[in-house]
Amino acid sequence: MPPLLQKLGFTGRAARLFIGPDRKKGLETAEQAELALSFAGIAGDCHGGLTRLSDSRTLAVYRRNVPIRNVRQVTLVATEELAAVAAALGLPVIEPEWLGANVLTTGIPDLSLLPPSTRLQFPSGATLVVDMENRPCRLIAETVGRRHPEAEGRLVAAAHEKRGLTAWVEREGRIMAGDAITLFLPPQRIYPHP
Repeated sequence: MPPLLQKLGFTGRAARLFIGPDRKKGLETAEQAELALSFAGIAGDCHGGLTRLSDSRTLAVYRRNVPIRNVRQVTLVATEELAAVAAALGLPVIEPEWLGANVLTTGIPDLSLLPPSTRLQFPSGATLVVDMENRPCRLIAETVGRRHPEAEGRLVAAAHEKRGLTAWVEREGRIMAGDAITLFLPPQRIYPHP
């Protein structure tokens, strides 16, 4: 029987890396040359931990502030998608750190549309598993709006399906800026019973 995961015929790159040590100071992250990944996430990042509290994203399943497994350890955004959002808003650029990103990718078409369970593997062996699309929200709109007030009210719509992904660490290791990213896709089927 062939492997369940299919290796894609192209690679991406980790163009830039970021860490957000204190969420209380805001959404923005700071650039790093490398990230250390453990099963608890990125060392020193505020989204680390094996568990987290449920929030608005999980209200259909849990009430707020219930401890759940942390599958939102890492946030990835794409150079190409950020450029498209900036162009739609008439801005010269939207920086990944404004969106609280940890990994800015390049060379992965439609990053935000990668399905859950896709693996992203780095040369060290460190591997991330996609949890799901990271939808745009008022927090990133406010962060961008501090620099470009004219874009704040339009950002959520412009970033639809271009806000990136959340992921969790399946295999520990290090990520370096410039590292190649090999992708492994799960089977693609649409569940026919909505």
